[in-house]
Amino acid sequence: MKRWQKWTLGLTLPAAALATVGYANRTELILALAARQMSHEIAPNRPVEWQQGPAQAATPLDQRPPNVVFILLDDLGINDLTATGKGVAGGVVPTPNIDRLAASGAQFNQAYSGSATCAVSRAQIMTGRYPTRTGFEYTPTPPRMGRIVKMVADDIRGDLPPVIYDADADSANPGFSGEGLPGSEITLAEVLQSRGYHTVHIGKWHLGNAKGFHPNDQGFDESLMMESGLHLPEDDPNAVNAKIDFDPIDRFLWASMRYATSYNNGPWFAPGGYLADYWTDQSIKVIQANRNRPFFLYLGHWGVHTPLQATKADYEAVGNIKPHRLRVYAAMLRALDRSVGRIQGELDRLGLSKNTMIVLSSDNGGPGYIGIDGINAPYRGFKITFFEGGIRVPLFMAWPGHIQPGTQVGQPAHHIDLMPTIAAAAGAKLPQGVTIDGQNLLPAAERQARITRPDDALYWNSGYYQVVRAGDWKLQVNGKQGKVWLFDLKADPTERRNLAAAQPAKVAELKSLLARHQQGRKPPLYASTTDNAIMVDKTMAQRFKSGDEYVYWPN
Repeated sequence: MKRWQKWTLGLTLPAAALATVGYANRTELILALAARQMSHEIAPNRPVEWQQGPAQAATPLDQRPPNVVFILLDDLGINDLTATGKGVAGGVVPTPNIDRLAASGAQFNQAYSGSATCAVSRAQIMTGRYPTRTGFEYTPTPPRMGRIVKMVADDIRGDLPPVIYDADADSANPGFSGEGLPGSEITLAEVLQSRGYHTVHIGKWHLGNAKGFHPNDQGFDESLMMESGLHLPEDDPNAVNAKIDFDPIDRFLWASMRYATSYNNGPWFAPGGYLADYWTDQSIKVIQANRNRPFFLYLGHWGVHTPLQATKADYEAVGNIKPHRLRVYAAMLRALDRSVGRIQGELDRLGLSKNTMIVLSSDNGGPGYIGIDGINAPYRGFKITFFEGGIRVPLFMAWPGHIQPGTQVGQPAHHIDLMPTIAAAAGAKLPQGVTIDGQNLLPAAERQARITRPDDALYWNSGYYQVVRAGDWKLQVNGKQGKVWLFDLKADPTERRNLAAAQPAKVAELKSLLARHQQGRKPPLYASTTDNAIMVDKTMAQRFKSGDEYVYWPN
């Protein structure tokens, strides 16, 4: 062999070896690149200078509109609370404070989220309007997240049908900050502002960060916003972390998320402690600052959303639960329950409880990607499906003197109902010239009247996946799969028996309702970039087998 051939071979072999190593570690390389692209300067923690209300009340408490505290939990399973199910880890970790809130007012036993993903539900809560009217149909995700999720998923999901990623659509979309709720939509905060409320948002928003989309542009006088996704720094000595290697979304979050907040769209800075506790500390300061005027506090907790992180104190308190991720999850729920108790306690201490409405819900059902069985029991399905497990949520509403303790409402309720309900409690007028799809739930909560709505129907949609519940009948239609599910929820509340083949007339009737709902719809504000196959009856900790039920979900 000639010298130049040896020299060429000497370069080629190491290059090939590097290429092989690079391909084998391509997921880690892509995740590292995502982390660099999402880096942001974060200042040390600093105090929040909340606006201070009057030192003395101009009007006695019982003559003012009620204060409103709306607490939205994230990705909570209906079975996680001891008020609505057995409780997390089979009831080992009860939720006494949330249970007390549920018992003190109305509990809606057939409550539904606006969607099976977070941001779409939040938009419906804020507007009282379906996505077919607002165009806010898909949950915003960071740029190229779909590409990364596909790459990771292809390596780990076995025989489950693949993630389909549309790079062109991703490139054409306006980006995470620009994928927001249009300023032309009238939010609950704006409605309450018109009634003289001081409006405050704390925590998760997920309805856009760019100008026109930010909470300060959507009716909130003040906003302490979650800017990234860690509950604590990963290396914080007080943090207990649970990474989920079989979940591509979790791997993306750990690689790219930071620990950060901002006040009124200002510079990012580090929060002051575990997020659930920090948001609660700040909520209490807001309550104190506004005790002498009507206020609306929207507390958007990040728990129990991944990444799974708890404090060491909560981790130790819940006991020796197995597996590790379930123990961390239970500890996170303990922190949320403590939050609710602390807020109730401060309202009691200041004498505000008697004229404060508290509403608590979750943005959607619990996810299968965390690998924890039973979080949505007894219902089938998980977050990112329109089976009952993906959209059944807790909904509690307490208002002393108006809603009797122990009230149980059996009719279906929906997130679109919260905007008109809270507006009615505040004595605020709904926006003129705007169609509000939701119904006022107060007459039902006050045991005065039943909930009525056109065709007795509720709707959900995410692109080609569309659902209607009319009376006790529920139809799911997935256009990509060409599949139809029909369930009689009165006889089969957990959706075990698909009656589509046996009841063609009922299918046709409900399809006509769906078609009418879609007429004149507003197109999605931005395109779906991924189609993801989601197992209905198994978590991602379990392997997909041929014949297992799944749905394709666009986002």
